[in-house]
Amino acid sequence: MASTGGNVDVLVVEPAAADIEHHVSAPRLTPAGSGGQLMAELLGVFNGLTERMGDDVATSSSWTLLFRALKLALPALRDAAGGRSLSRALIVAASLADLQMDAEVISAGIVRQAMDAGAVAMADAEAQLGPGAAALLRESLDVKNAPSSQVDVADEEAASAVRNRILSGYDVRAVILELAIRLDAMKHLDGVPKHQQRTTSLEVLKVFAPLAHAVGAGALSKELEDLSFWRLYPQAYAQVDQWLSGQEDDCKRVLATCKDDLLQALAADDELRHAVAGFDVKARYKSRFSAMKKLVKDGRRPEDVHDILGMRVILDHRAGCGDGDGHRACVRTHEVIKGMWKDVPARTKDYIARPKGDGYRSLHIAVDMSEPGPEGKKRPLMEVQIRTKEMNDAAVFGHALYKGCLADPEEAKRLKDIMLAAAEVAAQHLRDEPATGDQTGVPAAAAAAASAGNIERAFRLLDKNGDGRISMEELTELMEDLGAGGKDAEELMRLLDDNNDGSLSSDEFALFQKRVELKAKLEDKDDEYKEILKQKLQKVDDTGLIHVYRKNLSDKLVSG
Repeated sequence: MASTGGNVDVLVVEPAAADIEHHVSAPRLTPAGSGGQLMAELLGVFNGLTERMGDDVATSSSWTLLFRALKLALPALRDAAGGRSLSRALIVAASLADLQMDAEVISAGIVRQAMDAGAVAMADAEAQLGPGAAALLRESLDVKNAPSSQVDVADEEAASAVRNRILSGYDVRAVILELAIRLDAMKHLDGVPKHQQRTTSLEVLKVFAPLAHAVGAGALSKELEDLSFWRLYPQAYAQVDQWLSGQEDDCKRVLATCKDDLLQALAADDELRHAVAGFDVKARYKSRFSAMKKLVKDGRRPEDVHDILGMRVILDHRAGCGDGDGHRACVRTHEVIKGMWKDVPARTKDYIARPKGDGYRSLHIAVDMSEPGPEGKKRPLMEVQIRTKEMNDAAVFGHALYKGCLADPEEAKRLKDIMLAAAEVAAQHLRDEPATGDQTGVPAAAAAAASAGNIERAFRLLDKNGDGRISMEELTELMEDLGAGGKDAEELMRLLDDNNDGSLSSDEFALFQKRVELKAKLEDKDDEYKEILKQKLQKVDDTGLIHVYRKNLSDKLVSG
């Protein structure tokens, strides 16, 4: 959680609009070739993923496992489907890292894509990743096959039975792994027959999208819902999309402005400054599928859908404060918001003072974001949810289960306990013992890498004997793992070994890492400039100015 800030990332899933707070992009790939290119690709992906992972999973065991997974998967996937399998695997891995999954899940996600592409066998995965990640791989495959052909997922009772079996029978991390892979698959359905597209989409809509909501992955759930909605009911999707698209740009601008204004107001409030250690603000524009349910299932008119704009404020109230203090902080946040915008008292719902049956607690309010005056622009109401971090954490695995199509609150609570216990047991796999004992099989040099930066971390993982240098033998072993050979290692050593002593020091390796990072930054900036110029020059072209310039240039060339 940010101490005094939050981000609103606008993400549009083509053709669906997903949560504003969720965005995933894959690390850039370097074409296979020389040893330098292979090393740059490995380090670039490793650095990108470790930067996305949370501090609570930053252990030497994590980095070692992730490094092994990349060495196994990158060569196997590089040639599969013309490199597209590798790109998709890295998108899945980045998605899992953004969901704050641990290294076992991320590593299993990378290798699972290689297994699905037929490039890696389970025996190889278990040998390289160990029993923990291998068990996750097996369970994710079981989750994948849970909605078998014998189950009619169109029947709600049958679909509910499948969801309950998955939630109670498998590691929650394996469920999230399969969800990330399912989302990637839904974005690449064009190449399969139409009937298979519909069958897959129905399975996702009835089983996997509710599961995503149940495990607290709301952004994943909305993307899965929208993509399934579009595939199954394209005409209905088009109607809802037309309605929402007409106001989407304006509403997203309003959300971004409101987020900035609210962050400043909360930070400036004296009472909140003493009551909370920090806060986070998230925002979202309503998904197509959710809007369709309000209009069709609930029978509402478009003007009666009051949560097209949504914002959530999460307060990290100070240690030692009780629930009463947390409730008071939420009420104070409500008072700050009322001082900024026009609230709708009839739509205020205090689920903190009066929790829902499943234990859900949050303060819900609505504010009118229309411009003042009879000529002002009319906009939908914005629903704001205010809760403490503890309330939000409970909602992720409690109320989310209930909302994920589990009708019985007591059953939702039982499954919540099972899932949290499984996650705690899994976390033990990646906790490091003291570096001196080496009881987990992780060298002391690698243990120190957990607290190091990306450059030092990668160096220590390659320096297997911990002597402070990467030898020719160590570099050759890496090249062979990446599908290259001794000549590539020799070429790379000559390129990086500035003092010609036949090994790489940490300074020499750091220089190479900095070159890799600079190249990636320049490429990213080039992409950014390209998109900006594409839009601007297209506008100029529409006015005819470019045509005039071209004609003038042509005339000069001819006269010259």
